Amino acid sequence: MESKIVLANRVQQIKPSPTLAVNAKAKALKASGADILNFSVGEPDFDTPPHVCDAGKQAIDEGFTRYTAVPGIIELREAIANRMAQDRGWKYEPDQIQVCCGGKHGLYNMAQALFNPGDEVLVPTPYWVSYPAIIQLSGATPVFVPLAEEDDFDLKADILAQYATAKTKGIIINSPSNPTGSIFSAQALESIGKMALERGWIVISDDIYDTITYGEGTLAHILDVNPALKEQTLVLNGVSKSFAMTGWRIGYTAGPQHIISAMNKIQSQSTSNPSSVAQKAALAAVSGPQDFPVRMKEAFVPRLDFIMNALREIPDVSCVLPKGAFYVFPNLSAYYGRSFNGKKIEDSVALADYLLDEALLATVPGAAFGADKFIRFSFATSMDIIKEGMKRLASALARLQ
Repeated sequence: MESKIVLANRVQQIKPSPTLAVNAKAKALKASGADILNFSVGEPDFDTPPHVCDAGKQAIDEGFTRYTAVPGIIELREAIANRMAQDRGWKYEPDQIQVCCGGKHGLYNMAQALFNPGDEVLVPTPYWVSYPAIIQLSGATPVFVPLAEEDDFDLKADILAQYATAKTKGIIINSPSNPTGSIFSAQALESIGKMALERGWIVISDDIYDTITYGEGTLAHILDVNPALKEQTLVLNGVSKSFAMTGWRIGYTAGPQHIISAMNKIQSQSTSNPSSVAQKAALAAVSGPQDFPVRMKEAFVPRLDFIMNALREIPDVSCVLPKGAFYVFPNLSAYYGRSFNGKKIEDSVALADYLLDEALLATVPGAAFGADKFIRFSFATSMDIIKEGMKRLASALARLQ
């Protein structure tokens, strides 16, 4: 019997996360016995450090399993403030920090606290898959600012100006980027900062990959390029990528106290607080030794070198060299219009389906990131899988006619 219940409009305008959907399909195929090589998942292939796990276990053993303060335990917020001061020289008080249930939850809290119907939010594109949906769920409209492959996906001031309007309320920047691995230049950040100051935009800086960079020197950040922006900037981060803690679900946001207070109102009526046990584990991560992110990054470097060399050897494939994160985002559009067994490959979704069905490679189509010419591969997996995966990719593309 068909239900007469009508779903809310907000549900009908968004789609489930495509990256999680691909990962779930890959795991189901693997469980059925298929030899799937999974390049879709956006999480480190490392175990959470032992001292972090021990802190979580200790919290359970000591009965630290009840509600905490809505914005997170004071010890963790103090440790986050100390870490930001030590690593970046930024001064935040504990009441300027919210701890939440992962970075995605932090972005949701921000959008609910800041944006209204009619507001526009600039989203440099390619974008992380959840930005548009999170903005739409607040009633605001995402406005996609195109980044060009030939510019290494850096932001150009004249392009940004073309998409800014009187309705623009803010901009989301993600550097290093998921999916491209690119980093915004200081010049690009200066342009964003100048326009934001002039027009009163809120700047949301998603720094979740800031410990995973491959260049020399300090990662350029908008708060360093333009410190005057601090009172209209929200900095999002977490322990998911830096300490291989994706399942612990701990993110955090630092920003102006009145905005954090508003976000706490939202959180108080949704999750109450993040997991008490996970907060204790995150405290050990943030306040303890910082060698784990360094060792993890060092392990990624040879994988990145191999996968880039392999992609360069495949005809008609281009790929911007990532400067951070653990993704490559090759342009495979030269293979669109070709066919296999009479089935035509028209776009990134069709190509990703073909790679999964015929090469047993799980990837994420670029359409999910607003960039249909590309396919995302995560190299947060073993070198053996990367080597075999690149062989399968080259073979599968060669079979298209």
